[in-house]
Amino acid sequence: MPRKLPPEMLDMQRQIEAYARAAGLDMFDCYYEMLDFDEINMVASYMGFPVRYPHWKWGMEYERMSRSYEYGLHKIYEMVINNDPCYAYLLESNAMTDQKMVMCHVCGHNDFFKNNFTFQHTNRKMIDEMANHATRIRRYIDWYGVEVVETFVDRCLSIDNLIDFNSPYIKRKRKEEDRGTTQPPDKKRDLGLLPTSREYMERYINPDDFVAAQKKRLEDEAKKQKRFPVEPERDVMGFLMSHAPLEPWQVDVLDMLREEAYYFAPQGMTKIMNEGWASYWHAKLMTEKAMDSSEVIDFADKHSGVTATSPQNINPYKLGLELYRDIEDRWNKGRFGKEWNECDDMAERRRWDKQLGLGRDKIFQVRQIYSDVTFIDEFFTIDFCREHGFFSYEYDRKRKQWIIDSRDFDTIKTKILQQLTNFGHPVIRVIDGNYENRAELLLEHTHDGVDLDAGYAQDTLRNLHAIWSRSVHILTAQDQRRLMLSFDGSGFHERSV
Repeated sequence: MPRKLPPEMLDMQRQIEAYARAAGLDMFDCYYEMLDFDEINMVASYMGFPVRYPHWKWGMEYERMSRSYEYGLHKIYEMVINNDPCYAYLLESNAMTDQKMVMCHVCGHNDFFKNNFTFQHTNRKMIDEMANHATRIRRYIDWYGVEVVETFVDRCLSIDNLIDFNSPYIKRKRKEEDRGTTQPPDKKRDLGLLPTSREYMERYINPDDFVAAQKKRLEDEAKKQKRFPVEPERDVMGFLMSHAPLEPWQVDVLDMLREEAYYFAPQGMTKIMNEGWASYWHAKLMTEKAMDSSEVIDFADKHSGVTATSPQNINPYKLGLELYRDIEDRWNKGRFGKEWNECDDMAERRRWDKQLGLGRDKIFQVRQIYSDVTFIDEFFTIDFCREHGFFSYEYDRKRKQWIIDSRDFDTIKTKILQQLTNFGHPVIRVIDGNYENRAELLLEHTHDGVDLDAGYAQDTLRNLHAIWSRSVHILTAQDQRRLMLSFDGSGFHERSV
């Protein structure tokens, strides 16, 4: 059973949060609960929420985490939930120094959840909403059976990345409805022909080829209006929810899982920024306020573990932390703007310090209005890249080992951005919901140089077919060939287009 904080830790929480607010952090109220390693693995397998809908994947994730913990491969120090009030879980067996560091870390996450723009659309009562989802899905299981509901949930989860991650932040103008008109139809006006008061001038003002082009334009626009959807749709889950031939309970389940996908999306969009911000503040608060001299070694040991780097992976804690520190240092010293960018004297650049003191304000602004993609795009500079020794790597089949492929800045930055854009997943859009007038579903893969994984593509097409109930096709590219992959319920087909 979860346990509340003991009195001495409640006092520690109040003190740390007072330090954090004095430093400028703007946080939700936060409630901590103490868990043992088994309980924290259970909550972690539920992605931090105490109540979730019944599904086999939670048990699988719990087994993976439990074994990993037992073998010493990982240790969960804390979990924080984007909710108002914010909830955080502490591992009961942590030393007091660890608990201090974790509370400082949680303050950073709490501030980030409340203030970063990507989280502004999220449901701040999601703990209650998740429990509501669990109740509704359990009710459907009682009505329709475990196998039927679980199979449908499996299919929905296989496409929960086929949403438009950017749509919550786009303000679209509503199209005004056609309210009719009292004016008679005007052929010239409809075709966009130029007016003329002299009939004999008509063939000069509006020559035949111009009239033909305008007629074709009108026909193309009419076809476009008949297309379904009118514009390519990235929110595949939303499209299926609105147009697939589903039972009401299936629409409800799909809607719930889509809502959860949109709730978790900002955490993927800001992994580097969020963990970097929390790491920045746990380091700042611990070293300047919360830690006493007897805890220095223990803190240094834990902090170095959190920010440790690997030759094969980017540590989001480390990258985010160092970028925030670099931004703060640059804006304190005035190393930005036209004058700085045009300076090519390396000695002068090393001495550059205008003592502006704008660093703290700048990092607070950055944590509010950037996501990982824009964060890396703007602040991952060539100076930062060289200072921290970044490189790209690839697998050498002859040597049967990973080797450094390049230290070129543009190559490295492009690879990082590719991993972050759309979470590294392929961009898939619905092109036509009535393909070839047979109510078949046509999707398109926006090819960015990375081919679709054949296994994943086939599994996804199979699940989409089960939801759409008719053939499903996807346009993609491979080896500079345009391909269409299809599944009709009986088998997969591939053809060049």
